[in-house]
Amino acid sequence: MSIQTVDVVRAQSPVASAKLGLLPLVALVVGSMIGGGVFSLPQNIAKGASPAAVIIGWLITGVGMLALAFVYQGLATRKPALDAGPYAYARAGFGDFVGFNSAWGYWLSAWIGNVSYVVLIFGALSYFYPAFGAEGNSVQAIVGASVLLWATHALILMGIRQAAIINVLTTIAKLAPILLFIVLVTVAFRLPTFTIDLWGTGTPELGSILTQVKSTMLVTLWVFIGIEGASVYSARAEKRADIGRATILGFVIALCAYLAVSLLSFGILTQPELADLPAAASMANVIEQFAGPWASVVVRIGLVVSVAGAFLSWTLFAAEIPYRAAKEGILPEVFAIENGNGSPSGALWITNLLVQAFLVVTFFANSTYLALFYIASTAILVPYVLSGAYALKLALRGEGYGLGERRGRDVFTGAVATVYGCWLIYAAGPPYLLMCAILYVLGIPVYWWAKGKHAREAFSGMEALLAAGIILAAAAAGYLMWAGAISAL
Repeated sequence: MSIQTVDVVRAQSPVASAKLGLLPLVALVVGSMIGGGVFSLPQNIAKGASPAAVIIGWLITGVGMLALAFVYQGLATRKPALDAGPYAYARAGFGDFVGFNSAWGYWLSAWIGNVSYVVLIFGALSYFYPAFGAEGNSVQAIVGASVLLWATHALILMGIRQAAIINVLTTIAKLAPILLFIVLVTVAFRLPTFTIDLWGTGTPELGSILTQVKSTMLVTLWVFIGIEGASVYSARAEKRADIGRATILGFVIALCAYLAVSLLSFGILTQPELADLPAAASMANVIEQFAGPWASVVVRIGLVVSVAGAFLSWTLFAAEIPYRAAKEGILPEVFAIENGNGSPSGALWITNLLVQAFLVVTFFANSTYLALFYIASTAILVPYVLSGAYALKLALRGEGYGLGERRGRDVFTGAVATVYGCWLIYAAGPPYLLMCAILYVLGIPVYWWAKGKHAREAFSGMEALLAAGIILAAAAAGYLMWAGAISAL
């Protein structure tokens, strides 16, 4: 099926009223990647690395994530009939059960992460209203977070296009204070401060340059999560080619922002001074050094807007992925319900009711929630590996390529994206991947039920072995956690 044909089919589909152009798709990518992390980068990066090591770390991270961006760009055009990005690619490449696990892990990670977003918003607002508490889990904060949650819920039920337009506005609003920071810090930048200990040799506790680079890459591990945003909403794209364009543009915008914020800060304060700043909103502390309290307030407001925008983006993703999977019989039909505005209402209600429940958990047992959050965060990295592996598989086989069409670049980017995705999982911590099995095992009866509803065999021979492996891994993780050998905190 040609790209043009797919675009015509979409124009005649029920979601035609929710078609998204290039700008909303770019905003989904940027809005999901740039959340609260960028505002903490100056301290987080400087804590374990010198300026030179930071540059090297960003270069390696940039190459790995650029390869992944090219993977999503290429798959969007070579496989135009596949929608919902990471889930669809995992299913097409490796079967229904692997596809289900990609969707299940992505969904769990998205909505559990959303709990942390609303908590972070009210933790940041505690700078202006202390009753919210620095941790953002006081009674007042939970009430405020609940109001924000259901206001976002109502917005999305009004229609995906309307929500996407609001997301464009919040993305522009979040980029404004970041741009202000970059401009002001560029003006105040002092090269002697930047080069005072360029390689960290004067700070023995930083370790070797290799240790410093690894420290940098552990910080950059999470900042590009969301790069798949445009491909998640591929079914609602106005033009198929816009998915790839939005992915590359969003990546470039985010990378430029991250590089500027983390590196320019070394020209204002030295590495030890940056490392001693409070981790939360350290960008505000940097700009306050020379521009005064007003600039710090602007940046803190920007943090709140940025996280609120990311919360909207990830709420959209958390509903779309299970909605698409349910439409194809991989998740129960309740997830496939949509309202008259074309919004995935069934998946949205289930997702946000769970978010609300876990907001209450953060009040009574915050450490329990944090443990679950750390485990679930790793689950979102698995679909990246599967996307890269699927692109590599297509390139090696020549599937979707014209006669004589060169495949060398796609083989290279698919291989790099796959290897880098594996490194991301390793860097996040193998114990977390093992503990992820506990979350994945919860999905097995859900998958079995969904397949049974369509009178289809739940597991092939290999899939049954994979399910057994997940069950054994979950049992091992449970035992090791009980024995105190591994912990999520």
